[in-house]
Amino acid sequence: MATSHSDPRTLGAIPALTAQTLGMMFVAGFFATMAFDFWGQVVSPALGFASLSPHGLAKSLFAALGLPSSDFAGYFMHFYLVGLIGYPVGWLFIFAPLWQRIIGQTHWFIPSAVYGAGLWVFAIGGITAIAGLPFFLGFTGITWVALVGHTLYGIVLVAVFRATGMR
Repeated sequence: MATSHSDPRTLGAIPALTAQTLGMMFVAGFFATMAFDFWGQVVSPALGFASLSPHGLAKSLFAALGLPSSDFAGYFMHFYLVGLIGYPVGWLFIFAPLWQRIIGQTHWFIPSAVYGAGLWVFAIGGITAIAGLPFFLGFTGITWVALVGHTLYGIVLVAVFRATGMR
């Protein structure tokens, strides 16, 4: 049975903003953030690559904006505001509908990986510049670990949405 554009399982369908949608955003964002952090703080260093510390980027951004830049603020920004809210909102209400409108219906894996790579450009290319850090962190090892981490985040986010019937 084909799904219609208004069916929330269709890639580009914009879901209603309900308690269930918010809950699923938090669940999908939680698992995606855990995958990102597991990759960046456990697997990557175990393989001899750089270790990610995304709360440090958030702290640098806060400091550059003249805001309190404690460890708590950095972790709160990374985990709650970005991982559980910001990036899931970006997928559900901006990226997936645009993908559907411009590219059309594709397998979910392709746009989820593209979305994750786009998050990397936003975070490591854009936010670092605003925070006063080198563009793309100077293209050091952490840059490439972050690319894998953000791409993994996008894939896990959408996989959880799909597994729970959200998308």
